[in-house]
Amino acid sequence: MAWVVLVVSGLLEVAWAAALNASQGFSRLWPSITFAVTLALSMGGLAYALRSIPLGTGYAIWVSIGVIGTALLGMFVLGEGFSLPKMLCVVLIVSGVAGLKILS
Repeated sequence: MAWVVLVVSGLLEVAWAAALNASQGFSRLWPSITFAVTLALSMGGLAYALRSIPLGTGYAIWVSIGVIGTALLGMFVLGEGFSLPKMLCVVLIVSGVAGLKILS
C-alpha cells in the first residue's frame, strides 16, 4: 500500500507544480488553492509512505515521479519543446528510479 500512496503522491507533485505555474505567482485564486491542497496531499502521502519505505528510496522516487511528470507535462502540454536529448534525460531518470526500486 505504501508504494501505491508514494506513486499517487508523486503524481500529486506534478499537479501542484502545474497549479503553481497556473497561479502566476499566487495572483490567481483557484490555481493557488489547488496548489495548496495538492501540495498538502502530496506531502501527507509521502509522510505516510516513508513509514515503511526507506527515506532515501522513497524521497528519490517521489521527486523523480514529480520531475518526470512535470517535464513531460511541459514538453507535451505546455509547449516547452520536445527534443531527443530531453527524452534521453527522462529515460535516465526512469532508469535510476527503477534501479532504486529493484535494489530496495
